[in-house]
Amino acid sequence: MQHHAWDLSPKDAIALQQRWRGRIITDDCFGEITTVAGVDVGFEDQNRITRAAIVVLRYPELKPIDSALVKLPTSYPYIPGLLSFREMPAILKAYEQLRITPDLLLCDGQGIAHPRRFGIACHLGLWLDKPAIGVGKTRLVGTYEEPADKKGAWTPLQDKGDTIGAVVRSRQGVKPIFISPGHRISLASSVDWAMRCVSRYKLPETTRYAHNLASHNQYVG
Repeated sequence: MQHHAWDLSPKDAIALQQRWRGRIITDDCFGEITTVAGVDVGFEDQNRITRAAIVVLRYPELKPIDSALVKLPTSYPYIPGLLSFREMPAILKAYEQLRITPDLLLCDGQGIAHPRRFGIACHLGLWLDKPAIGVGKTRLVGTYEEPADKKGAWTPLQDKGDTIGAVVRSRQGVKPIFISPGHRISLASSVDWAMRCVSRYKLPETTRYAHNLASHNQYVG
């Protein structure tokens, strides 16, 4: 597909999101999944340096088999709804360093659960032409009813009459996480695969490993 520059003005970045969201596929369009990857970004030096981490895990064992960590100067301001323009240049550099290409990406952030239905999981999935899921710790947009306090329970996340994601209780007794399709995957499969990657913790293992590498430069098992 045709790519784009990263130094777009906020106005042009929003216009691009509105154009490209029409390319997003929210049906299942993937084959056998034997590797899953977590994608996360941290910052250092008062946000002047972007740290992008990708950790590839073998599925179903959920054991890390590859990783990449890249540091780049932060080149885009913090603007809610435009985080992919701030984070993706470093993520793409990290992706290039992987020795094992993952079958499925789980991104720390939103998929279509975004004001313009084009969160970072959509942007990254479309750019790489890979199945991608947004795994958000917090809600960016939408309304929902609290899911039952039972592992795997979920309720729809809705906005302007659309179901844009799922509010998922990944563990009993913890706050829910926000799952939404990024690209080439349905909502039901997004929830299913995110939960397949959950073990003892609130966050999927993919997200947890990537977060620890992005924020602490190490795996924390």
